[in-house]
Amino acid sequence: MDEKKAAAAIAVREDIDAFVARHFRLAGTLRLHSAALGWDLLRAPLNVALAPVYLLTGIAALLARLVRLRRLGDWLAARRILLPTSVSRAVQSRIEAELLKAAPLSEESRRIIADYTAVRSAVAEITTSLIVLSAGLALFGTATPGIASLAPSVSEYVVHASAVENFPLGVRLGRVWYGTFPVSQPLWFVLATGFGLAMIASVVTTFAGIIADPVQARLGIHRRRLLTLMTRISATEGRPAGIAPEHILARFADLTDAAISALRFFRP
Repeated sequence: MDEKKAAAAIAVREDIDAFVARHFRLAGTLRLHSAALGWDLLRAPLNVALAPVYLLTGIAALLARLVRLRRLGDWLAARRILLPTSVSRAVQSRIEAELLKAAPLSEESRRIIADYTAVRSAVAEITTSLIVLSAGLALFGTATPGIASLAPSVSEYVVHASAVENFPLGVRLGRVWYGTFPVSQPLWFVLATGFGLAMIASVVTTFAGIIADPVQARLGIHRRRLLTLMTRISATEGRPAGIAPEHILARFADLTDAAISALRFFRP
């Protein structure tokens, strides 16, 4: 019996290794993300907006269980806040077909798989935050963990460049003049810039897995998550697992972004 269990465990690991190589290396993730060319471009910004609600719902579920309101906690944990994307459905269907061999699944098992795909969305948001942070450091020499902190810098640069270009006495004197007397930027332009950057960021988030998947595959992160997924499904857990750390990290980046923006806004 122990030999059969060991052989089954080895077979599962081999299936997972093959699954990661097939779908999460560069060629595989490019094929996977071809499904995002469509409605996912609209779902991505909505999911970014809904992500804080998802996190708060998960926290409320944990608190409900702590005070022994198990039924309420289970009900909150079962709420599907994030919109399913075509990419997440593609991942889910491949897991069911290739790793679970098209076995009949309970609602609990399907929820576990949905939680796994939701973690992928959180990782995509983290990847986008890192890209925005890198762009802010490279272009403006300042930390911009999100769009709220990047938008003022971008709008200021655009307004300044436009003012210098249109200075009546020429570009050189324009640089000197506006270097001494900074041009003011209207609030509506900052907001419009932020909206435009948010739309760009939503597209980046949609396809961020193309960058994140090969990195996670290389580091063994995908393998560990899939092993955990298979263990949970085989054990048919009756309780939700709680909030994945990736969701908390993604929201921490949002809070940091908001704090930096507030400090810059109120800075004299």
